[in-house]
Amino acid sequence: MRLRAFVSRRVVAPQGIRSGALLVEDEKILGVVGSGEVPSDAISEDFGDMALLPGLVDSHVHINEPGRTEWEGFQTATRAAAAGGYTMLIDMPLNCVPATTTVSALEAKRHAAQGQALVDWAAWGGVVQNNQPEIEALAQAGVLGFKCFLVHPGIEEFTMVEEQDLRLALPHVARTGLPLLVHAELPGPIDAATNRLRDAEWTRYSTYLQSRPDKAELAAIELMLSLCREYKFRLHIVHLATASALQMLQAARAEGLPVTVETCPHYLHLEAERIADGATQYKCAPPIRERANRELLWQGLKEGVVDMVVTDHSPCPPAMKRMEEGNFRSAWGGIASLSLALPVMWTEAQQRGFALNDIVRWMSSQPAKLAGCGARKGKFATGFDADFVVFDPEATFTVTNDRLHQRHAITPYLGEKLRGVVKRTYLRGKAVFCDGEFAGEATGCEFRSGRESNN
Repeated sequence: MRLRAFVSRRVVAPQGIRSGALLVEDEKILGVVGSGEVPSDAISEDFGDMALLPGLVDSHVHINEPGRTEWEGFQTATRAAAAGGYTMLIDMPLNCVPATTTVSALEAKRHAAQGQALVDWAAWGGVVQNNQPEIEALAQAGVLGFKCFLVHPGIEEFTMVEEQDLRLALPHVARTGLPLLVHAELPGPIDAATNRLRDAEWTRYSTYLQSRPDKAELAAIELMLSLCREYKFRLHIVHLATASALQMLQAARAEGLPVTVETCPHYLHLEAERIADGATQYKCAPPIRERANRELLWQGLKEGVVDMVVTDHSPCPPAMKRMEEGNFRSAWGGIASLSLALPVMWTEAQQRGFALNDIVRWMSSQPAKLAGCGARKGKFATGFDADFVVFDPEATFTVTNDRLHQRHAITPYLGEKLRGVVKRTYLRGKAVFCDGEFAGEATGCEFRSGRESNN
């Protein structure tokens, strides 16, 4: 493949945002050079003031295939990802059937993905009751880490774990050296809060918010930090929703515990005060909390207590959202946002004085580091995959269903005006999304613990 130069006045490189060119050859990045240093034999394309960002990496996605492809699947999830600037997805082990808690289930997922992925992908394995013998085998088979739930996940195929289950599993997790991703809510505070609520109140968002108190997150995080201290494994807290935990997490970091933290665009953009009763498209777990809590989460990002922003893309068929009856108790909890996460984040971030290099750190390099693919993904560096996004940070648009590209057009962002438009997405130097159109060929590969496998 001939040398190509992608020129922009805003290349978001590790050294900062600069005018220059991204040099690409044979699917790899050769480097970033000044505009006047482009080799004469390179094929050049000039994007002017549009920004070039490393391809986004989402380490928290529910693709749901095999078994629940009617919810989402590799084809639709990776199309939504490409439209949103994502070039790498790491799939959560639940909601698919079978759940990715055994090597045979992992192989079933690989078979389902063949020829369907428009962007690269990888798999997390699961830690559930009684699968301790599978943990190290899953690591050897190529998963990038493990996920567990401390509360019922809403499906029967993936069991929650209690402290005694974790104590059996954690020696195996620690030996792999891979991270354990934890849905950190404990059922005790949730059950106590829920028992005080009346059935007739469940169309109110305030009722749902009361049913998932901050205390559930705080108690779970406290437990996991204690176990991290004891078993010395890599701990990752997924979708942090309560800012009340930031001080505890900051202290754990100061102590030297190997803990990382993520939050999601919906916790940084939406606010409980503006969610209407019956608006079950906003339901997720943990819940979207109040405006003041949101601002403290932004402060946590600024101070580095929160490392990254990922989507927790969790789609479902429309009927499962119970939007006609507006019942928050029975509605599925999940927000699908792969195609919108970058403009949602940029809309908020630029208003708070953050820059595009902050977006890249939160949504590309840090998730790549967590997933163990940070030597190939997440930044513009020599030898890295030529994954990048052409992004217009000044353009605005109104969210309509045709911009979603996921299997079901459900979003709490419908009708919102957002800033920032993904114009193109490149995977290893090839455009997979260009001005609203997708490439015809699915060339995404699986990334496995240090190696890749073509689908």
